[in-house]
Amino acid sequence: MQSQRLIVFDMDGVIIDVSRSYRDAIRQTVRLFFKIAPSWKDLPDPLFPQSDLARVKQSGGLNNDWDLTFLVINLLFTLVKVSKIHEDTDTWVKYYKTVCNCNVTELAQFLKSTNTPLTTLLNKKGRSSSKFIMSLYTDDVGKGNIIKQLFQEIYLGKDFFESIYGIPAKVYHGEGYIHREKLLIDKPFLEELSKNNILAIATGRPKIEADYSLDYFDLRKYFTNIFTLDDCIREERRILEQEGEKVSLGKPDPYMLNAITELRRHEISESCYIGDMPDDMIAASRSKADFTGIGFLSSAPDKAILKRDLLRAGANYVIEDFSELKKII
Repeated sequence: MQSQRLIVFDMDGVIIDVSRSYRDAIRQTVRLFFKIAPSWKDLPDPLFPQSDLARVKQSGGLNNDWDLTFLVINLLFTLVKVSKIHEDTDTWVKYYKTVCNCNVTELAQFLKSTNTPLTTLLNKKGRSSSKFIMSLYTDDVGKGNIIKQLFQEIYLGKDFFESIYGIPAKVYHGEGYIHREKLLIDKPFLEELSKNNILAIATGRPKIEADYSLDYFDLRKYFTNIFTLDDCIREERRILEQEGEKVSLGKPDPYMLNAITELRRHEISESCYIGDMPDDMIAASRSKADFTGIGFLSSAPDKAILKRDLLRAGANYVIEDFSELKKII
């Protein structure tokens, strides 16, 4: 059998434009989180620019956009005046009673005074977590994880959310932001690429969300292997049960890349990974198969900053569109 090149794609920001879905869902989740505070109307809309959010995401170590949302809420909560943290076994009651008595005036003034509120706070405060905010981001949707549930309701929309989780949407009842997504890659290009290469996906999306977009855009037929957040979680649980070690296998860990190459080890001659975040490039450089890391800039709010960060993280190449990929491969 003739060896082929393995080309692994990240999904968000590479195959699919998520600037108006995942990224806007983060901003809307944070806004809804503070909406029950008495002075919430003083908050600007949007709360912060997408370029500012992108810089925080590019700082790395965030396995998914739930973690990013949690970090953003933590940062903004440092400027909120809290009269009392109410304790209750029901986290929704605890959340409502506490935030209903919070003063967000100082936060509103700060958000209006700078174009980079998140990066400013991150540089000043770091990633320390409020115990109160942490208590609202434990377990899963329907089991007390309020931040994740707010995000999922907004991203999926009422009907899709309720079909996945089997519980009523609590806060958001509109159309899901997932329907705002668009393709960043032309299907004829994928068709051409799949003829002489093995194509795969390594994404931090949950499987059900990856499946939805792959089927909606009719992309599944181009990819031989698809690894998602579910695969990472399954392996993390296996390691914990069998070896007693708690690990995180989301990017920048190269677990997904290593797993794909292990499945195809007798078929491939070289491997490359195309991603839009520094963590993608770190995963490529740490992989056992010596992946070539290709940074992708197409949907970046600030291409110059992202290019710098991708190169610092070990990218072998940085491209702005897929026509440049043809020259590399």
